[in-house]
Amino acid sequence: MKRILSFCFLLFTLLPLVSYTQGTNLSLGNDFISSLLVEKNYAQAYTFFDESVKSKIAEPLLKETVEKLEMQLGKFKSVIETTNENETYLYYADFEKFKLDIRIAFNEKSKIIGFFFVPHKEFKTQQSLGKEYTIKSNGIDLKGTLLIPESGNLKKLVLFVHGSGPNDRDETVFENKPFKDIAESLFANGIASYRFDKRTYSNPESFSDKSTIDDEVTNDVLNSIKHFKNDTQFSDYEIIVLGHSLGAFLLPRIANRSNQISKIILLAGNARPLDVLIQEQFDYLYTLNPSNEMKVEKEKINQQIANLHSKSFNLTTLKDNLPLGLSAPYWKSILDYKPLKDIQKVSIPTLIVQGERDYQVTMKDFELWKSSVKHKKKAKCISYPRLNHLFMTGTSPSNPQEYGIKGTVDTKVIKDIKDFIVAE
Repeated sequence: MKRILSFCFLLFTLLPLVSYTQGTNLSLGNDFISSLLVEKNYAQAYTFFDESVKSKIAEPLLKETVEKLEMQLGKFKSVIETTNENETYLYYADFEKFKLDIRIAFNEKSKIIGFFFVPHKEFKTQQSLGKEYTIKSNGIDLKGTLLIPESGNLKKLVLFVHGSGPNDRDETVFENKPFKDIAESLFANGIASYRFDKRTYSNPESFSDKSTIDDEVTNDVLNSIKHFKNDTQFSDYEIIVLGHSLGAFLLPRIANRSNQISKIILLAGNARPLDVLIQEQFDYLYTLNPSNEMKVEKEKINQQIANLHSKSFNLTTLKDNLPLGLSAPYWKSILDYKPLKDIQKVSIPTLIVQGERDYQVTMKDFELWKSSVKHKKKAKCISYPRLNHLFMTGTSPSNPQEYGIKGTVDTKVIKDIKDFIVAE
């Protein structure tokens, strides 16, 4: 989804830097990582980029990116292993606090045209439950996992919609896989599901500076719904759409654009614009880490948010002057969308759930949703005192580091989701 992401979103969106076509070159990738993260020779690291990348990212931004990365993950230690998938190389990198994949792509001239920090991808023969399944959507293949119960099939299919950033089908955050947890638990209760790799994860080149929230999320979800309803194998299934974070934020929009959805489930969806959440997150993280570096980041994001709401903001405003380095067309699509108005038009059963320890999307958003649907007999709202943004348990105030602790989605949340799905 994003180019240069401000560091408060790093742990959830995992900092994609640039998105273009893919290629490979194992040794040059190691040299680039060494220049950037070990030697801190940013001028040398910059020479690895193709001109198409240099036109999008200035050399000083490399230094800024590494500094933000180290604030969250600690110092880079080593590359544990390298794997490749088709023409993409993944360098499994060990930092002081966490481990990530550094994904690097080269062109035919051995210049870098793609550079990402992403959740670690395991290349193992042992697969999750279900089978590989592909849906074509607006020029790309949405590759995912289809789970169909062999017995006790209730003919209900849940379609998962990711949060912000280049999420895989499991919505992997370090060692945690919330979508996988939910899907496989529902499968055990006779409920089918489909979860796919988001286009900004599998095909980042398809997301450009002209892209909007519909290009990133909405259109792929609507195409997936149509695909299943047009397939005779699934035409008699009820389609339930479950969205998390950004995916939940967009569910009223999605529901109002399709008459083939039976129910929607909003997990930790923001009811307020993204820029409001960003500012709150920086304020919160500053209370956890009142350093000079964090203060500078906080002041910078405040200025970018001010630019977004200034009279001079338009579709030609430079993305470097806007929050998260996202383009003006993308931000306009966010600002134009009014989820609390859209949810008033939703007539199908709606479940809204929220972790009360969530600092990324807070109880303020939950209360806004709750107020907006209080007159709807088909709407239900539930919050959970001990759960965070991933709906995993904790006791102390939530912080970015806890996402690195392996956990599972709380069983009460999954039961409430299951009960809502099967209810008549």
